[in-house]
Amino acid sequence: MNQQNILKINNLHVTINNQSIINGLNLSINAGEVHAIMGKNGSGKSTLAKVIAGHPSYNIIKGNINLKGEDITLEEPEKRAHKGIFLGFQYPLEIPGVNNIDFLRLAYNSIKKANNEIELDPISFFDLINHKIKEINMNETFLNRNVNEGFSGGEKKKNEILQMSLLNSTLSILDEIDSGLDIDALKQISDNINKLKCQTKSLLLITHYQRLLDYIKPDYIHIMDAGKIVYTGDFKIAHQIEKEGYNFIL
Repeated sequence: MNQQNILKINNLHVTINNQSIINGLNLSINAGEVHAIMGKNGSGKSTLAKVIAGHPSYNIIKGNINLKGEDITLEEPEKRAHKGIFLGFQYPLEIPGVNNIDFLRLAYNSIKKANNEIELDPISFFDLINHKIKEINMNETFLNRNVNEGFSGGEKKKNEILQMSLLNSTLSILDEIDSGLDIDALKQISDNINKLKCQTKSLLLITHYQRLLDYIKPDYIHIMDAGKIVYTGDFKIAHQIEKEGYNFIL
């Protein structure tokens, strides 16, 4: 039985301010797979995450991005989110004055509305979100705080994972989710991510370090350099990079 293809990127070329950032990148991710992208600073890893999510600052000048067989190359960011793409940020923004539970309910219902599904009233949503926070061992007091305001680095990352769980997206992209976490927070965040993995959805991790991949074992690791994938291997590659750097590949 063939796995459903979730993401397929063909010969992608991207610029920002007339500077080439992505140069002929190809990538294919099937349902149930975990992929990781590694590479030196400036190789284009985070840019790729933003481009998949539809960041308006980047210009796609060639190639295409397909989600479940549908061309989304020119789709607006919110349309991509409605179709099943979630991007967890390296540095989640604080949103003063916006209550976390209100923000989460708006995000959840906007996707439901776009897909002609039933939106949840505040009481029904409260029941749902309480179930979600218990699944990831998050304190319910976070629901009544402003979005990420005054949160520690680990708390912000956990809030991103709560969004990932709630929105139940087909493709979740986590951009350096391990950044700034101590070892205990990293293990807890990784455990939560592992709970959310399933055979119908896919996960794309972007990271500098092998330590994240000790907890979330990817099916494939892709090495980026100069805006394209130059090498693909299994999770063992991360240990080689940790010991020898990227020189043995590049």
